[in-house]
Amino acid sequence: MRLDFETRATPAQVRRALTDFSERRLRTWHRSMDPKTYQVLDSGDTWAVAKESSSRSPFWVVCRYDWSDPDVVRWTITESSYGGGGEGFVRASPLGGGGSRVHAEWENTGARWTQKPLLFLIHVRPMRLVFRGMWKAALDEYADTDVA
Repeated sequence: MRLDFETRATPAQVRRALTDFSERRLRTWHRSMDPKTYQVLDSGDTWAVAKESSSRSPFWVVCRYDWSDPDVVRWTITESSYGGGGEGFVRASPLGGGGSRVHAEWENTGARWTQKPLLFLIHVRPMRLVFRGMWKAALDEYADTDVA
């Protein structure tokens, strides 16, 4: 999946929203994250491992996030309910009048054959629009409420 969109959030705010593994993460991503599944398993200064799923999704993942590169937040799926893995990244670049242009990409790999049709549906165009809208709304709201 590939997402490109503009947000009111600055690149620093995008990075903070993606790398905040406190309880605020559930508030920031309330449109797309299921609080019943969310669990931080381990963390460090520039990385975290968390179990997450989207609301109403049949899938959950354990991701290792890494933000040691100041320009990119990356993740690797280390465990999943669909039996596969995957990886992705997000990069935010500043817009001239404020805010950011966000580029995100991720892929799911190695899924059990019984799960492949559902994963395919997640990556088709209508779902990309849904994900883009949820991410943009979350980051715009974050920009409006960020006090850091």
